Amino acid sequence: MNSTDQAALNSLATELARLNKHRFIRVQDSYWRLILFQFTRGLAFGLGSAVGATILLSAVTLWLSQIEFLPIIGDWAAQIVQQIESAQ
Repeated sequence: MNSTDQAALNSLATELARLNKHRFIRVQDSYWRLILFQFTRGLAFGLGSAVGATILLSAVTLWLSQIEFLPIIGDWAAQIVQQIESAQ
């Protein structure tokens, strides 16, 4: 084996050792850490989805309540806004 091959092999070994120390690999290495990581990731996703949907639905409801030329939708949206404001 020549010196170029030896240097490439040493470089590869160094990078592999560095990769094995990475947090992602350490999480994937332990079954319980992986379960905990996925659980917290799911909680964060669920919370973000709920908050985002609430904000989006509130904005759409407020926008629909401003529509007066569609009596059915406007009245329905106004009732929803009224219920939201009374709950606060």
